[in-house]
Amino acid sequence: MTTHKVPNRLAKEKLPWQHAHYPVNWFPWSEEAFEVAKRDNKPVFLSIA
Repeated sequence: MTTHKVPNRLAKEKLPWQHAHYPVNWFPWSEEAFEVAKRDNKPVFLSIA
């Protein structure tokens, strides 16, 4: 599996998220995540790692 060298938002979380280096615009569970999804009219996908 290929990983992305630049960490995303999850790299700043307290837990060592395995998704922190994936080339996906991941958000931690937060109001910001839902606001962006609503604004951009995109679904919310949940990953339990």
